[in-house]
Amino acid sequence: MSIFSKKNEDNVDKKHEIIIDKQYSHNPGPRYSNQGDYSGEDFYDNFLKEEFEKVKDSQDEKLEINLDGVAGYASSFLDESFGRLVYDFGLDKVKEKVDIVSEEEPQWKDMIENKTYQQWAERKKKNQAPKITI
Repeated sequence: MSIFSKKNEDNVDKKHEIIIDKQYSHNPGPRYSNQGDYSGEDFYDNFLKEEFEKVKDSQDEKLEINLDGVAGYASSFLDESFGRLVYDFGLDKVKEKVDIVSEEEPQWKDMIENKTYQQWAERKKKNQAPKITI
């Protein structure tokens, strides 16, 4: 489901791309699957995690996640999706391999990179496992 571009003549990194609006949902939902459709939990478990695993051990591949084009986000959707990524794979690895794009709502990118990542890294240190509803 990802869009994949190979290294070009300028030796630019290979990139897997997730465009949430086109590949997941135009209407992302709540935090947990038991709260409604297209939840952050569902996006993580059934899409984001698998796409991240494709690039996590690569020397020259990254995962670009485009947040633009959707009807809107609940902050809890983004927190659950990206937080669980940090919890499962570690803050350093996620920062190294993920590029978030949000031209329409740059505050979402800022929230994820400057709050969500750190909060979930702390949860991991404290061994506070995420809630699983599916």
